Formats: sequence, C-alpha cells, structure tokens
Amino acid sequence: MTLAAVAHRRLKLDGYEVFYREAGAADAPVILLPHGYPCSSYEFRALMPALSDRWRLLAPDFPGCGYSDTPAGFAYDFDGYAAFLARFLDRLGVDRFALYLHDFGSQIGLRLAIARPEAVTAVIIQNGDIYEDAFGPKYEGLFDILRRPEAEARAALAQAVTEEEFKAEFLNDVRPELADLIPPDLWTLHWALMTPRRKAITVDVLAGLQQNLDWFPRYQAYLRDHRPPALILWGPQDGYMPEASARAYLRDLPDAELHLLDGGHWLLEVQLEQVVRRMRPFLERTLGRRANA
Repeated sequence: MTLAAVAHRRLKLDGYEVFYREAGAADAPVILLPHGYPCSSYEFRALMPALSDRWRLLAPDFPGCGYSDTPAGFAYDFDGYAAFLARFLDRLGVDRFALYLHDFGSQIGLRLAIARPEAVTAVIIQNGDIYEDAFGPKYEGLFDILRRPEAEARAALAQAVTEEEFKAEFLNDVRPELADLIPPDLWTLHWALMTPRRKAITVDVLAGLQQNLDWFPRYQAYLRDHRPPALILWGPQDGYMPEASARAYLRDLPDAELHLLDGGHWLLEVQLEQVVRRMRPFLERTLGRRANA
C-alpha cells in the first residue's frame, strides 16, 4: 500500500482561521479526529496516511490550539469545542462521520454525538475516559487541586501548565523502552505554541473538568441508547486511564471489540501498526469504503 499525502489546510469559520489536516478522497466515508490535551491535530499525522486509501480523515486544531487562531469571544469549554466541531463539519459539507475518541477529545466528540446521534456511523475509543469509578491514580492529584478554593485551585493549575508538565503528560507511565519511541517534538512543539492567552484558556479548561463529571452519565446513556459500532483500542500503561477505564465501556457497549495494546495514553506513537491493523477491518465492516477504492 502506498501512503497518501496529508494535506495541511486552513479555512475561515465565523471570522477566525482554522487549521486542519485532511487525507483521503472527498467522496470517501469520513473519520473525524478531535485531538486531546496538550496536543493538536499533530497527534494524527501518522495515522491519517495509513487509512486514507479508503477513508477521508479530518483532523482540525481546536481554536486556541495548534495552528488555529485564538479568537476573542469563543467559548473555550467542552460545549464550545463541540459546537466548533459541528460548525467545522457543516462548513465542509459532512453530515455523516465516524468518531475517533481520545483524551478530552472523547468527551467533546461525545457531546457532538449527543447533539447529532443520526450522524455518527461508528466510534473508535482510545484512552478517553467517561467512567469516574475507573479513574487511574493520577487523577487524584488533579481533583485534589480542584477541590481547593477557586483562586487557590486556579493558581495551582497555572503552575502546572509548563513544558516539563507537557513532557510528563506525553510520557505518562509508559515503560522506558516505549518512552524512547515518543518524540520530544510533541511537548516542544506544543509548548512553543503556548501563549499567555492560551495558558489562561488551558487553566479555564482544566478548572472545568470537575463540572464535566456531571456529563459522564449522559455520555454513557448516549452509548447505551444508540449502541454505535465501537472499537476500543487501549494503552493500559496510563496513569489516568488504566485497563479498568477501557473495560468500563463494555457496560454500555457490550458488543464492542476491545484490544489492549502494549502502550499508554499516546498509543499512536508506539503502536501505530497495531492500531491500523485493527482499525481497517472494523472500518470496512461499519463504514465501508470509497466505491473505487
């Protein structure tokens, strides 16, 4: 298989510029790739060409992230990001899509799915948690901060938004030989893009994680009620989202296909071949392919 090129595009949306990556034919079934924290569409740079022979992959940078603008007046919270994804898809004329759910992009993607359940053709779930009772031990430190008085909590969160903490987020408990496979470009690139305004936005988003817990039953109800075809690919070497976080999805998606791979939170950096090997037959069964592929 010859890997196709990934196009790097920009469009205007509501007066601000959005950067996004696109691969695959315009008439192919769409896979939407919302990114996580502290990242951007860069996390999908290797996955996209590996699937673009049969599917169209779209990976936008959220406003305030990556190479997109940081517009004033944008709602920098999970509702705002979900509304952004809807507007982005409308702008490109996409009305049906599969969702790749990773990190906080999983919860943003699920808010989009709740708003447009008829549009979602399938979900690929990769280290994105929606079950509070299956949290890993690293969450305790974060929620300890969030339980403090607001001013004190926000000050502590601001101190945690550093290049060193970005590095820790990307390495996140994987074994040393796997950590060597994770490129330092991930934290150096994304820290270089972190302006004072973006740092303040990051603190706002992190401070809102406590309120996001209230949405967890709604995410679960969407999966339980709509039962989208689901593939769960998980790196259990993840201090936030261990194996239990993956298995928790089976409560609401008992027919989901689950694979635990040798990796952690940023699975695409260390197990790309294994991810693609499992995604391709799943996508063939659920999305089909471009007619002439």
